[in-house]
Amino acid sequence: MTLSFDLYWSFRSPYSYMLAPRLLALETEYDVACHVRPVYPLAVRTPEFFEQQDPLWLRYFMTDVFREAAFRGLPFRWPRPDPVQQGPEGYRSPQPYIHRLTHLGVAAAERGRGLAFLTAVSHTIWSGETDNWHEGDHLAKAAARAGLDFDELAQAVDADPARHAAIVEENQVAQRDAGHWGVPMTVFAGEPFFGQDRFDQLKWRLEQQGLARRA
Repeated sequence: MTLSFDLYWSFRSPYSYMLAPRLLALETEYDVACHVRPVYPLAVRTPEFFEQQDPLWLRYFMTDVFREAAFRGLPFRWPRPDPVQQGPEGYRSPQPYIHRLTHLGVAAAERGRGLAFLTAVSHTIWSGETDNWHEGDHLAKAAARAGLDFDELAQAVDADPARHAAIVEENQVAQRDAGHWGVPMTVFAGEPFFGQDRFDQLKWRLEQQGLARRA
């Protein structure tokens, strides 16, 4: 029997970027299905969360993300541009990138290539190998690596942004109902695993339920 779990994921989360390759390898090597459920970043959903943090939070966060990337052997640099923009109103300012990016993730998931798309696009955004990831054919190349036609994907999103936004909102409600609000977060059999550092525990739970390698 194929096991399955949900993945709540944000394109603005460096930890989501760091987890995606491990989840993709898990789905490739084992008889398990990852149901991708993209959500908007916390900075967009709840900007006051960051406004209320102790100053030490940001300093530790910036130390930890670079350390974790180095520990994982992943190339890493803060994106240029940041998927979430800060203007005169901070995170409440207009967001030209993150909504469409998230909707593209929804469309990729509907086509059965969600995890591959998240992995390829987040590498383009976070690896430091690409400036201006939102321009030219950078996203199209990432989509191709995931086995998707970017033009078809983009046309579907642009033709009905309200439907894709509604799916994101549904994901965000389901995420909180499952027990947390942060990303990356996986949920297996009703049990939430928040953070990229819970991957081993997720796999352990799957193994308890008979996780088997693909033939």
